[in-house]
Amino acid sequence: MAVEPRHITIERRVRYAVLEPHERPATEIWFALHGYNQLAHRFLRYFQPIHTGARCIVAPEGLHRQYIDHESRRVGASWMTSEDRLTDIEDYVGYLDRLHAHILAEESRRRAGGSPPARIVGLGFSQGVHTLCRWLAFGRARIDRAVLWGSTVPPDLELAEHGATLSDADLHLVVGDADEYYDRAAVKAHEARLRGAGVAFTSHRYPGGHHLDAGTLRCLAEPGGTG
Repeated sequence: MAVEPRHITIERRVRYAVLEPHERPATEIWFALHGYNQLAHRFLRYFQPIHTGARCIVAPEGLHRQYIDHESRRVGASWMTSEDRLTDIEDYVGYLDRLHAHILAEESRRRAGGSPPARIVGLGFSQGVHTLCRWLAFGRARIDRAVLWGSTVPPDLELAEHGATLSDADLHLVVGDADEYYDRAAVKAHEARLRGAGVAFTSHRYPGGHHLDAGTLRCLAEPGGTG
């Protein structure tokens, strides 16, 4: 007897964390997509160096939670696995679109008539890089700058179809010189792939491993900053 996997659509609550701006209205909103086995509220600790002025930082949490350490009952979250991956991608793109719309609607209620809209920055770290790229490719949200930190554009994302969208998002690639998951050869291959597809980007390096570097983050957060 054949077993046939099926799906139904349900409503569920999702969790995200926010560093509210010190000044209102927000002039810049960051959507920070965490890496594998991280949690949104803990991930936001790394953004304290740029939590200044009218900058709002929002960290969505991946839809899959699991125990990292059963003895300590430590929990982390992820964006997807290889199991039923296309459904997971569709779900998280829809989730991020809805969260983006929700945050911008909240901000619009605080803005005076005629004031310019907030600048939107999307930053993906590690596994969150693939999530951000697919959100750009398949979602509807406006992202003015995209920062890909510590990973590559997904190999299965067709650049012939989606490369222009990545270029339009003011693409920035960031990697540490000692990143244990993303070595120099992988960086060169990734950049060559993007150049070959005509995707415009700016590269950033820092002396460190697979983590968010405070100095590089500050450079990226400078008005018009390119590091």
